[in-house]
Amino acid sequence: MALPDRAPAAIELRGIDKRFGAVHANRAIDLVVRRGHIHGIVGENGAGKSTLMAILHGFYQADAGTILVNGQEATIRDSRDAIRLGIEMVHQHFMLVERFTVLENVMLGAEGGPLLARGAARARAELRRLGAEYGLGVDPDARVADLPVGAQQRVEILKALYRGAGVLILDEPTGVLTPQEADDLFRVLRALRDQGRTVLLITHKLREIMAVTDRVSVMRAGRMVAHRDTGATTPAELGELMIGRRLAAPTPLPPMPAGPLLLEARGLSVRDKAGVERVSRVDLALRGGEILGIAGVAGNGQGELLEALAGMRRPAAGEIRLAGETVFPAGRFDAALLRRKGIGHVPEDRLRSGLLRQDNAAATAILGHQDDPRWRRGGLLSPRAMAAHARRLMRDYDVRPPDPALRSALFSGGNQQKLILGREIERDPKVLLVGQPTRGVDIGGIDAIHQRLLAHRAAGRAVLMVSVEIEEILALSDRILVMCGGRIMGELAAAEADERKLGLLMAGIAQEDAA
Repeated sequence: MALPDRAPAAIELRGIDKRFGAVHANRAIDLVVRRGHIHGIVGENGAGKSTLMAILHGFYQADAGTILVNGQEATIRDSRDAIRLGIEMVHQHFMLVERFTVLENVMLGAEGGPLLARGAARARAELRRLGAEYGLGVDPDARVADLPVGAQQRVEILKALYRGAGVLILDEPTGVLTPQEADDLFRVLRALRDQGRTVLLITHKLREIMAVTDRVSVMRAGRMVAHRDTGATTPAELGELMIGRRLAAPTPLPPMPAGPLLLEARGLSVRDKAGVERVSRVDLALRGGEILGIAGVAGNGQGELLEALAGMRRPAAGEIRLAGETVFPAGRFDAALLRRKGIGHVPEDRLRSGLLRQDNAAATAILGHQDDPRWRRGGLLSPRAMAAHARRLMRDYDVRPPDPALRSALFSGGNQQKLILGREIERDPKVLLVGQPTRGVDIGGIDAIHQRLLAHRAAGRAVLMVSVEIEEILALSDRILVMCGGRIMGELAAAEADERKLGLLMAGIAQEDAA
């Protein structure tokens, strides 16, 4: 579809400014988003992208500046104002009521009148239609708390589509999708654009920007630094605008001699609280000096597998051996024991399991290692020692802002991730289990995290990495396993793997059938 050269502005931001204490998140931001366009916003973590969109959706109020919607000045005090103005947002960190069902979450705030049964019937039918049309099917009667991360993301997308927004904001929407599913989502976004709707896409993935947007704006350090028509720019230019320097060329993965067998699982099965098998008879072996990548759409058992290997979830069957010692089944099996034996764990869901959201960064920096005498004085935790440790981690891992006293929830997702990764690698574990290492992380941060994982490998340690990012799996892995439905669908050497082969296995198509 040819876009009008001078389409009217659906959204216009003028001089938007926002501070959180000493953090200047948005600095006099100007932005024009044309109606019937897909407009991308890119920038490093902490650049202010999510804050700016949260202001547009009413979660924050700007300290200064003006918002215009369809040419009219608008006051957006909360999300209800934004919804009334036709603005919906799919968040990177889910905004769902966990004890509610999928249907109840979708209907919340859009009940369709006092007769809830009638509204629920309409909503159920619409969910069926949307699920079939967009490949986003989720059981409407499932409780959100019982859903894996990938399914929760699908609920967020369904909720926004159900409300029929004129302006749809998507914050990192493809982190739980296969490449094929991401392409399907892009077709949905183009269809919405062609119907005259406006899409704002917040992402750090330059492939997505180049594939689906019409125009892109770049933020850095709270400022808007550039606007480009997508057809007139390149990923290299956008990457350099994001980080303010020239990007280094990627280097091939150096070979490593095979090290000792450090982690082994045999016939491992894991069930959830309801007794449903999430991991089914998985075998894997991991040696020192090796990165074993596990690819798959989120919600196919990878998270449960990592939790079992980390001691956070007791397997239903099978065996786990660590450096030749059987740790399951054994007399004692828990996360604290495995940490002492040399397991490090960066959880797949950092908000639930990786940090203390309402406590400060200094507390998050010692989470799981709080009994270490380095942080204690007279048997009690020492705030001064904790802060000094956090400050060093923040410096070494480029966590922004470098403030140990700042509440953990106030850091951007990528900076939360860097803090957690630093906490785990700092212990020099024999085996590092990493779930979604760069989810929500910008291009500069991705490179820094990758270098840390490669350095751990080069030191003769072992890394087990779960990622939905096929490019990441291909770039870092020595060997690749693919999971679907809780099972291992196939194993490939990195040299023989490609995006198509992995995508088919992620979709549940066995290697012999794919061939």
